[in-house]
Amino acid sequence: MSPAFSNEGKLPRSYTEEGQGAKKNISPPLEWYNLPQGTQTLALVVEDIDAPDPGGPIVPWTHWVVANIPATVKGLPEGFSGKEMGGEYAGIKEGHNDLKVPGWCCPKLPTHGHRIQFKLYALDTELHLGNKVLCMSLGILEKKKKKKTLISQIFSLTTILI
Repeated sequence: MSPAFSNEGKLPRSYTEEGQGAKKNISPPLEWYNLPQGTQTLALVVEDIDAPDPGGPIVPWTHWVVANIPATVKGLPEGFSGKEMGGEYAGIKEGHNDLKVPGWCCPKLPTHGHRIQFKLYALDTELHLGNKVLCMSLGILEKKKKKKTLISQIFSLTTILI
């Protein structure tokens, strides 16, 4: 799913707060192929599935939410997040992560060994989430599935270590 890392590989430092200069905390390049028939848009959710909640159980931490990726787009370039891009990327919306800001954010973790999941959803419709896409949860996508607008709950899943 990315030329920068492999499934169950390690996330390079440039995509985290441990990177340096311009190569720090930038969104990684992503690619996808063979979308399910009827796909109109894609939604991407990237979560740390090992994030501890200081007051309770492990709760996934959302690093990045991207919605309304046209099915004609075959990936996102490195550093895509936070940039105004036209052309085939014009209608894509980034949601708020768990830091309550839009775009990619991979903060410095207190410990290494966290698993980061990249989940790509194939949808047969565009998501209408308003001008400000809030932290889109899996619950929104599950509701869409019940309304039969979700083609494939998870089209592509990659897990890496940070």
